[in-house]
Parts: sequence; structure tokens; C-alpha cells
Amino acid sequence: MSNSYIARASKIATRVLGTETLIMSAADSTIFTLNEVGSAIWEAADGQTPLRQIVEQKLCEEFEVDASQALADAEKFVADLAAQGILRVSETPIDGGEGR
Repeated sequence: MSNSYIARASKIATRVLGTETLIMSAADSTIFTLNEVGSAIWEAADGQTPLRQIVEQKLCEEFEVDASQALADAEKFVADLAAQGILRVSETPIDGGEGR
């Protein structure tokens, strides 16, 4: 999944509160709260940038974390949100990547 592209789903509502992001799924009104790291991934999910690049350029630099552990954690996070329909994942860039 590390070379996958991620984009925000279109049927969601979001609000940023400080360093956290609140996401509500339009499908079932479930609310998700993302911490600072999750919010950084969320903001970078433009559909055009591979997950590996997001981790290396955003997470590792901002949060001073180990690249291999950060990538493994990011892949699990992305898979969890994709399973909930909050993120879209593709092996190729996603047109209209911001889900808007």
C-alpha cells in the first residue's frame, strides 16, 4: 500500500479543532476524530501524492518519527479509514483527488 494514492471521500463533513480533525460520514453519521498525525495524513490526501511520499515528507519531518514505523502505522490508519469509506485508495493517481 505504500505506493498507493489516497484521497478524501466526497460524502463526508469535516471540521478542524486545534490539531485534531473531526470527520462525519454522510452514509451513517458516524464521527471520527483524528489526532495530529492522522490530521496531517488527512490534509495530505490529495489523490496525487503517494502514501510513502506523504509519510517521508510530511510525517517524518514534522513529527521526527522512524520512516519504517511511520509507514506501517500510516498504512494501517489508511486501511481503517478506507474500510469506513472515509478515504479512497488507488494504485494510480486519483482524479479529483480532494473528493470535492
